Amino acid sequence: MTVRPITIVGHRALSQRTRRVREVTNELRTLVADMFETNDAASGAGLAAPQVGSRWRLFVYSCPDASGTLQRGVIINPVLERFGGIELDEETLEGCLSVPGEGFPTARHRGARVTGTDLEGAEVVVEDEGGVLARALQHEVDHLEGSLYLDRLTAARKREALDAVRDRGWRAHGILTWDPLDLEAADV
Repeated sequence: MTVRPITIVGHRALSQRTRRVREVTNELRTLVADMFETNDAASGAGLAAPQVGSRWRLFVYSCPDASGTLQRGVIINPVLERFGGIELDEETLEGCLSVPGEGFPTARHRGARVTGTDLEGAEVVVEDEGGVLARALQHEVDHLEGSLYLDRLTAARKREALDAVRDRGWRAHGILTWDPLDLEAADV
């Protein structure tokens, strides 16, 4: 397993829709293993394939559900279903490994259910309401659609986020990835 560089906002992989996985190959299994390793090294709640420069429609997750139980897995070709009201809690900051070190209040549905398959081709259904997992499921599927959580911010918060991204200097210095083995997210 290898920790892969994580793409940063501005990298074109983050703005492209992903391709449906038609066959689980050894290459895909290696990608998933590397994604778990990368997510763990970066202390992430989840990681979508575009965040490591891949166009496949899949993500890994490792975060608590509403009961506080750690949930961990991979979902290939996920289909998202949102439920419950949309919540925006100014005290709850959503972050992203592709916008390292930043976090902003983001409106999300209270609940989410994702269906897809695992590496063995078995159907997977992951559901949560009110936990970090519910937010992560929505966040990771957004990545697969070529969207970042920054796109969901209120106008004022989006300006604040874009200013923070500019102040980090990633674009000005041509920085498109970061390595969680070398840096903490806050230091990128």
